[in-house]
Amino acid sequence: MVDVRTEIIINLPKELVAEYVSDPGNTPSWCSHIKSVEWNHDTPLRAGVKIVFDERIMRRHQRYVAEVVEIIPGQKLVVKTRNSSMRMETVVAWQAVNERTTCMTVWSRGIPRSFSKMISPFMALAIRNTSRRNLKQLKKMLEFSHRRMVVL
Repeated sequence: MVDVRTEIIINLPKELVAEYVSDPGNTPSWCSHIKSVEWNHDTPLRAGVKIVFDERIMRRHQRYVAEVVEIIPGQKLVVKTRNSSMRMETVVAWQAVNERTTCMTVWSRGIPRSFSKMISPFMALAIRNTSRRNLKQLKKMLEFSHRRMVVL
């Protein structure tokens, strides 16, 4: 079993962070392994919506479908994936620290299919490192773009 929880403090209001992250089209800008995203843009993001991700991990290209299981705007987004190597559930949650600061948490849990239980700790480490790197990228990008908008 893989069970990884990461979080970061972003110096922006919760509503701004949640709105940006809840748009699947923005995912490639802050998730380094996601190269493109496809879904029906005309459908509001809600439970049951399926999103196709193209990703590149460890020099391997793969497509997988994620299904939105739950969405509470501004609070949390839950998606499940079933790709060839793992079934995974990811919960993204936002909590206001104060009116200008957000704590964003990403919690990924899953069961590797083709790997033995001995490989799970290495997969957890890889997922943790990728998640931390992605959250740092998101923080840097959102805070920088918000500062530029305030200055302009």
